[in-house]
Amino acid sequence: MIANICFHGIGTIIREREPGEARYWVTEGSFLRILDELRENPRVRLSFDDGNASDASVALPALLERGLQATFFALAGRRDDAASLSPADLRELRGAGMQIGSHGWEHVPWRGLSDAEARRELIDARTALVEASGGPIDDAALPLGRYDRRLLARLRQARYRTVYTSDRLPARPTSHIQARYSVTALDTAESVRSLVEHRPGIRDLRNLAASAVKRLR
Repeated sequence: MIANICFHGIGTIIREREPGEARYWVTEGSFLRILDELRENPRVRLSFDDGNASDASVALPALLERGLQATFFALAGRRDDAASLSPADLRELRGAGMQIGSHGWEHVPWRGLSDAEARRELIDARTALVEASGGPIDDAALPLGRYDRRLLARLRQARYRTVYTSDRLPARPTSHIQARYSVTALDTAESVRSLVEHRPGIRDLRNLAASAVKRLR
């Protein structure tokens, strides 16, 4: 089993795009300490959601310095936003050996979308990100972590290789659905290490049950 660790913004958030976003931003010092804690663990996979500019300005140099790789899930609708990853940033990330994935167009939940909305979020966003980053987009990360079996069927139909959730569970390395642990502003290197090394318990059973309900509803 592996542990998928997901970051969002690094540094100090200037303006929340949606209520509660600041909870998922970590200071640069905390981010670097967490990377140092995880760098030697082969069971850890790293990813970044929301396409914040700090992915290129802070995360990329830190990853390269430590010989680490990650997948960056960008938002197609924020390519021209100064606080977000630009096409040049996406190409820099890809050129440095990082993977680029889709987080959709507008950072809205994908569950319950109309057919037209789903096309924009799952298909058009992917096409735009392929063009912007100069390479293929095979993986998707669910905005806000909400999903059901209809959405999973849409993602399979769209031929996404892997779908990343926010289910806070270990994952099998080759599974189509990859659960992740999101790092928050309250996390430390020690708390993230405990996520990676902890033994299964009651909380895992609850999260596993919740994940099963999402896949079947």
